[in-house]
Amino acid sequence: MPDITSEQVAHLANLARIALTPDEIEKLTGELSHIVESVAKVAEVATDDVPLTSHPVPLGNVTRPDVVGQTLTQEQALSGAPDSDGERFRVTAILGEEQ
Repeated sequence: MPDITSEQVAHLANLARIALTPDEIEKLTGELSHIVESVAKVAEVATDDVPLTSHPVPLGNVTRPDVVGQTLTQEQALSGAPDSDGERFRVTAILGEEQ
């Protein structure tokens, strides 16, 4: 696998419109070369019997099914409110004007 050159990094940075200093280009050249080498090593050991993954731990949906259950009546919901107008919760305005 060919090494990444500083000229390639500078060209990619230019295409992406990212201003890089010469020191940053040299640092990224080494880092990108290391990444390419690491990916090549993984490609060497990857076999057809190993399933592809995007995450090291299996992920699953952690939400519960949406099931209709008992709900509070309007009176029950408002019974514990510090203030209400009989139909809705009453709260202090928070946009700069106190009631």
